[in-house]
Amino acid sequence: MARDNSPKERQRKQLERKQGRRASYDRILIVSEGSKTEPNYFREIRAAYRLHTANVAVWRNAVGMMPIQAVQFAEHLFINGDRHQNIQPRAFEQVYAVFDRDDHNSYFDALRLAESLNGKLRNDEGRPVVFRAIASVPCFELWLLLHYEDIQAPLHRDEVIRRLKLHIPDYEKGAGRKFEVTKAHLPIASQRAERLAVHFTAYTDPEPFTAIAELVKLLTKLRS
Repeated sequence: MARDNSPKERQRKQLERKQGRRASYDRILIVSEGSKTEPNYFREIRAAYRLHTANVAVWRNAVGMMPIQAVQFAEHLFINGDRHQNIQPRAFEQVYAVFDRDDHNSYFDALRLAESLNGKLRNDEGRPVVFRAIASVPCFELWLLLHYEDIQAPLHRDEVIRRLKLHIPDYEKGAGRKFEVTKAHLPIASQRAERLAVHFTAYTDPEPFTAIAELVKLLTKLRS
């Protein structure tokens, strides 16, 4: 049978070869408790900084909406991969599980599980893997609000979103362009998040806290 050498077939093979290559920086797996808001945000960053999809994989938790499930799924995806999505087993140097405090009963269990996995898993090169929980108290939107306000006291998630809409009137969960809309204020948001982290941690609920700044800083510096 003659080989298909059509332009479309050549383009497909070229894309496969390109996707098969990866850059020299660490391979990072991000698994989010949220199904749209957080994954869309991190995919925006990946596109904005032209990070290779073979190096930065962004997934939503496929088994539920609880923090513990986000950590468990991140561990499962790292160990087993997903051949349907071209993710190879243990093909990462760093794994991050992103989730909110909200009112989740499994929140603290998720923090402890992530801590127990940090440095204990080995990747396909035999190296110990960074495994971190990226938690926000009360929710991911606190990180976005920090782009506009210096938050120092506890807020309920409903209040966070109400105040965020004062700055982004058309804000809707799950919609895109959140990084594009807020990136001009990224330096001040990072400073505010870092100041909060001096006084509070993911465990000091209900005090405001977010580790999103840490992950954003990592991603935006990968190519530098």
